[in-house]
Amino acid sequence: MNRGAERGAVRGTALGEFLAARRALVSPATVGLPDDGARRVPGLRREEVALLAGVSTDYYIRLEQGRERHPSRQVLGALAGALRLDEDAARHLYRIGLPAVPALATETTTTVAAPLQQLLDQMHTVPAFVVGPGQDVLAANALAEVLYRGFARFDNLLRMIFLDPHAREFYADWDSCASVAVRDLRATTAVPDQRTEQVIGALTVRSPAFAALWARYEVGPRIQEDKHFHHPDVGEIRLHFEKLTIDSAPGQHLSVYTAEPGTAAADGLALLTSLAADRATVDRREGQKKGATGRDD
Repeated sequence: MNRGAERGAVRGTALGEFLAARRALVSPATVGLPDDGARRVPGLRREEVALLAGVSTDYYIRLEQGRERHPSRQVLGALAGALRLDEDAARHLYRIGLPAVPALATETTTTVAAPLQQLLDQMHTVPAFVVGPGQDVLAANALAEVLYRGFARFDNLLRMIFLDPHAREFYADWDSCASVAVRDLRATTAVPDQRTEQVIGALTVRSPAFAALWARYEVGPRIQEDKHFHHPDVGEIRLHFEKLTIDSAPGQHLSVYTAEPGTAAADGLALLTSLAADRATVDRREGQKKGATGRDD
């Protein structure tokens, strides 16, 4: 199979899976249809979606089964309305339903450029870290390391949320955090890259919670939000999250947490900064000792 045909197959499968999952989330009452109580599956029937979208039932079935892979923009718009999709979900439907526009080849990279690493190292008052494909943490400043120090590894945000027991203590509202993380992953992976596919596959097998959320096909990019943490040293702390695109490194973004001055959150962040400084001092002294003895203990 050539690459063009392969992309078409992926697009057809993704479209069908998305449509089936999203119609299961729509109750008949929501769209003004009677519920006879004899439904074998939740949500709308295929013929009901077809009726609401103004297409034939046979055509809609072929869309779900991946036998029809070239719906028009008008048909996708009608389906978005029938399924009551919000703006983010509708945008995702267009991305997976329409042929991709040829673009200049870009390669994602897992290497953090030296200037970006220097920027991280010079950010002494806010936790900041670089995230790559599959939500891998590629680099972090000292304050971010201290913020996430309760986790076994600060390596992949999704693995940490769904597989590390500390997550249930660290995130004050774990259910919301998990749902937001999966919706964001769905929003950024119309056609997943290899690393993202690996992460999705591993979590689907190892985490029933992730598998259930992923199967809902809910879409919602996470650009900014307020986060509520329970830190093992600082206690309760509320920080504001911002995700910044790194134009010079496709597939990477910079995550930053801030606190409003004069608030309890700012005090907590100041304490984290102090802990990060203490940790840096200890690491520096240990490095000096190793240098003096000429060996690693």
